[in-house]
Amino acid sequence: MLEDLTKRIRTLPPLPKSFHEINQICSSEDGTIEKLAKAIEKDPMLVANLLKAANSPLYGFRREIKSVLQAVSLFGMATTRAMIADVSIKKLLNVDIEPYGITTDEFAKVSNAQGALIKEWYPKVDKQKLDLLFLSSLLQENGKILIADEIVRSDEVVQFRSEIESSINIAQVEQMYVATTTSKVSARIFEHWGFEDLMVKSIYFADDFIMAPKEIKEYAFALKVVKSAIPINSPLSERSVSIALDIVKSEGFDTSAFAQAVENIIERF
Repeated sequence: MLEDLTKRIRTLPPLPKSFHEINQICSSEDGTIEKLAKAIEKDPMLVANLLKAANSPLYGFRREIKSVLQAVSLFGMATTRAMIADVSIKKLLNVDIEPYGITTDEFAKVSNAQGALIKEWYPKVDKQKLDLLFLSSLLQENGKILIADEIVRSDEVVQFRSEIESSINIAQVEQMYVATTTSKVSARIFEHWGFEDLMVKSIYFADDFIMAPKEIKEYAFALKVVKSAIPINSPLSERSVSIALDIVKSEGFDTSAFAQAVENIIERF
């Protein structure tokens, strides 16, 4: 299965032109919120998904967001870019997450909740790392799409889903069935598409951040924490939050700041 996954990643089509146009605007010194909004407005699907996210309770805006310009102004360019990347990638990979026992909408909600938790928590830790961590947290679970497809092809959906439903270590179940994990598959996907090396490596080491190089370790740690708190099989459950808090404590970070961030997200989730 690992060989099949590797082949599939190598043959993935390029990301759409709309994504590259938006990425270029966000990276340019001449890029503006107005230019970004106009680029997004060319794609009705991106408009619908951005406004859906903006009006989700997860991000805590107190009024209805009715326009792309309004959404981009509130989110900022970096956050908007991350959201557009997530939508573009999920569309291109043709999401079907059935083997994990959740719907496509639930899968998207988990990704958004992990991103929202990073935005709530990490400004209290290190604001400079926030933009890359938000993008990484939104995207880190996308490897599950290819793993799910391989599970379907091998006709192991029932067994796999049963294991996933009760597991406190989803990566371990994936390793058992496909000889790799979501983190590693996601990292290889984004490496194939030419994403920033720091982001790729942060996702790659998220399941085993202790083994990450020094410059990667904190990013990988943060990704591990949010996906431990919001796993697809028990998002924000008492057990999941407790596991995440233990990781935060083990690395000497402020548990009260994380616990408050979790409480805020639970209220909106």
